[in-house]
Amino acid sequence: MRNQESDGGSVALRRRQTPYRLIRTESDLRSFLPTSDLLVFALQSELWSRLGWAVIQAIYDGLPDFQVRRLEGMGFGPFLRLEELAPDVALIQALKERWDPKCHAFLFPWGHMVPTLEDVVRITGLRVDGQAVTGTTYTSYQEPVERLLGLEVRGEKSSLVQRTVLQASLGVVSARRQTGEGHAEHMERMTDDARAAMAEEEGEAADRDLRRFLTLVIGKMILGTRGDPVGCRFLPLLEDLSSVGNYAWGAALLTHLFDSLGTSSRETGVAGFFPLLQV
Repeated sequence: MRNQESDGGSVALRRRQTPYRLIRTESDLRSFLPTSDLLVFALQSELWSRLGWAVIQAIYDGLPDFQVRRLEGMGFGPFLRLEELAPDVALIQALKERWDPKCHAFLFPWGHMVPTLEDVVRITGLRVDGQAVTGTTYTSYQEPVERLLGLEVRGEKSSLVQRTVLQASLGVVSARRQTGEGHAEHMERMTDDARAAMAEEEGEAADRDLRRFLTLVIGKMILGTRGDPVGCRFLPLLEDLSSVGNYAWGAALLTHLFDSLGTSSRETGVAGFFPLLQV
């Protein structure tokens, strides 16, 4: 995030291998939004379920090595290795209330601040140059969803796939933590389930696995919706897996986030990748 009146400030981020910590801005911004503990808990739970970070990490850890290499070649490796970040609801909502959709900037007492493509690269590692993430909007996505994912959409004219069905197709039938199960045990169980369900050799089955995983990653984290189902309007771009890495997914993430910030302030949270704002 860059101040239009100043070129200073560094970006803090956390990855699995090298953790960093935020060192400023939160205490100031928290005071802008009086929020009850109950509302914070409800919105925090909503953001957690919307992003599905833990499930995606568990499935990623269960992928065969050749699939991991394919994802690295597509440019998703750094993004998938990001460490999970707990949502700060008060901070995110305060930022949203200070968003000016006309100039695409946050309005603060010290001036305007704008999230940039450079921020996206440094925080997420996603590509911001290349082909635009765009295409034809279909009246029905049932045919490409059946053909490319082997699944069904929610309705005849829907572009949404049930998240639980998509996760189950990748081996994670239940993402709920069992009684007495710790976090490490929970993650290990989901990873083992995903590993057992994945095709171990290259071929049509492995391509389908990869498209399902990319649909979950893009539909929940990069171009996430407010509801629980996963959007599939980008699915035609995944048909040719060899060209997926040519698209500017990072630029699409920022555009989608701008669009989400422009919604009414009465709508809590954001539909995009909230950790970008939080960092």
